[in-house]
Amino acid sequence: MNRFAQSLACALLALAFGTVAHAQSESRVAKRDGKPTVTKKARVSKSFDAQSGKVASRPAKRSVVRAAVPPRPSYGQLAGLHTVQDDLDLKSSVALVIDQDTREVLLRKNDMAVLPIASLTKLMTGLLVSEAGLPLDEPITITQDDVDTEKGTGSRLKVGTTLSRGELMHLALMASENRAAHALGRTYPGGLNAFVEAMNQRARQLGMNDTRYVEPTGLSSRNQSSAQDLARLVAVAGNDPMLRELSTSPAHEVDLGTRTLKFNNTNRLVRNPEWDIVLQKTGYISEAGQCLVMQAKVAGRKLIMVFLDSAGRLSRIGDAERVRRWVEATPQRITPPTSGTLAPSGNIVIRQVNG
Repeated sequence: MNRFAQSLACALLALAFGTVAHAQSESRVAKRDGKPTVTKKARVSKSFDAQSGKVASRPAKRSVVRAAVPPRPSYGQLAGLHTVQDDLDLKSSVALVIDQDTREVLLRKNDMAVLPIASLTKLMTGLLVSEAGLPLDEPITITQDDVDTEKGTGSRLKVGTTLSRGELMHLALMASENRAAHALGRTYPGGLNAFVEAMNQRARQLGMNDTRYVEPTGLSSRNQSSAQDLARLVAVAGNDPMLRELSTSPAHEVDLGTRTLKFNNTNRLVRNPEWDIVLQKTGYISEAGQCLVMQAKVAGRKLIMVFLDSAGRLSRIGDAERVRRWVEATPQRITPPTSGTLAPSGNIVIRQVNG
């Protein structure tokens, strides 16, 4: 009888408390590794222990959800360059469009601002390697020195990978491969320091007086230039058949022996039949925003287009499309400056912007 009473008492207590009770979840803001996170208080299971006559609690594991971190503003955004309006509603804070044959300036916007240029740097890297006449079939091995310590970016070219100089040129110009570009500079006669010095010397020879390079990839925000300077570089690089071919290649496969890697062009416009692109290069780091330079044939004109500090992943492509449609629709309404030269811009002028 006593055993029956004890079992009945246990059953009543279990019914009163419930075999499983859940605590309400709540969200609270915490910090992890210096970044804000949203944590949810774990559910707690409660059950009745018939032998001890007590309610036992078992806290579940706490889940941690990382909150979205706002993107770092570009140098152009910090300088207020995006406040400058234009008739085409471009998303790039810096833009310059020139008829290369006549030197007519069709469009300009903050074209003298000196900003980080990201992987547009690789156009100068490719130009130097090409002009040096180094053997393109020479094998070059990716080393630890080529690993990005500036931004911590990864690469499919693992340390120990060996490719020809020509293949590294192809990947650097087409797919913007950072280790490929760094290896090209590292294996230049005299080494990396000599290569960077040669980059700056060539820039001065081209009249790129607002341009400075500190490394061959563009990962450093200290690689800086202006739209006017970059237009000069595009004009010269566009005369190099190898740079034209490699930069506009839609895709390329490299054979690593045990596997084959396919790389695609970072500029989707090279696969667009509405475009006739002669030379191109894209670039992006947070300090520079989305960047794009091109030499393209539009409405019978050979145009040089420069877009810097564009906001949004596809905004540089959208800006190029806006310019192409504008030139095709209204070529007769485009009136060049009377001087026909790169006259000073009437917009906000920033000689150099430091973050």
